[in-house]
Amino acid sequence: MHFFIRIVMTIIVALAAGVFWNSGPGAFAHPHVFIEERVKFEFDTKGLAGIRMIWTFDDMFSTMVAEDFDKNKNKALEPEEVADVKKGMFDNLVHYGYYAFVKIDAKPFEVKYVSDFKARLNKGILTYEFLIPCHVTAASQPKVVTLTSYDPDYYCALFFAEDTPTIISGDTAVEVSATIRKDMETSYYFGMVNPWQQRVSFRLKQ
Repeated sequence: MHFFIRIVMTIIVALAAGVFWNSGPGAFAHPHVFIEERVKFEFDTKGLAGIRMIWTFDDMFSTMVAEDFDKNKNKALEPEEVADVKKGMFDNLVHYGYYAFVKIDAKPFEVKYVSDFKARLNKGILTYEFLIPCHVTAASQPKVVTLTSYDPDYYCALFFAEDTPTIISGDTAVEVSATIRKDMETSYYFGMVNPWQQRVSFRLKQ
């Protein structure tokens, strides 16, 4: 099964490359991995403490990771297997900011590291979960944090889940409002795609 999947993926990539070189960049068959994203904004007594990302992958990518890393074939990921997934399939994303482009009051916040990485298989579907430490102290005036999620190379397509894309958790000393909108100031893939953005505004309760 694993060998068959590899052959299919090789054919798909080869065909995509042929289309690209013969028809120009607009025809290149992107993306190859699809990620459904939920975002949990975690608050403590001081304000925003971090942004927890929850990624659910498509069937094909989930199957490939399970074939490579579920060594005992029990359809679950043991702690040592999760460590291997992190090293082999996640850590390199540090070079891409983990596809998370954050701004605090319109000023870029560089995502240099994450913590609390988890990976699990549920009925064959792979999910990652990890925390972006991002401390923003609440004040009487609103603070605004935005998160735009995308892969500039468009190898991965990230989209917010239709149900509960935004989760607010933690301390109740702040008033929070959250919205999702297209980020029209950002584009990629030859300027043809605008990513979606989560916007969270919060302040101390009056």
